Amino acid sequence: MITDTEKRNLQQFYRAVLSLKDEEECRKFFDDVATIKEALDMSARLEVARMLDEGTVFSEISRETGASSATISRVNKCLTYGEGGYKTVLDRIKKKRKKK
Repeated sequence: MITDTEKRNLQQFYRAVLSLKDEEECRKFFDDVATIKEALDMSARLEVARMLDEGTVFSEISRETGASSATISRVNKCLTYGEGGYKTVLDRIKKKRKKK
């Protein structure tokens, strides 16, 4: 169960992320707030989500990314039953790529 303090901390963190103006500010913030391992883990999960969204099979995702089957399964569960966060971000990334 999440405490009220933890909820406030998360809300503050989300607002902080939303306040960032560009990729450079985002990089600097995450360099300060997360270890390189934490940032790499988050970016790897996003790549797993992208590959799953494109229909890539688990074995190929594992081979290409080094992600464990547990990580791939967790991300797949989020894509299928989660809040839609991955889908929102992936759709926006695709939309930006098409504009270029």
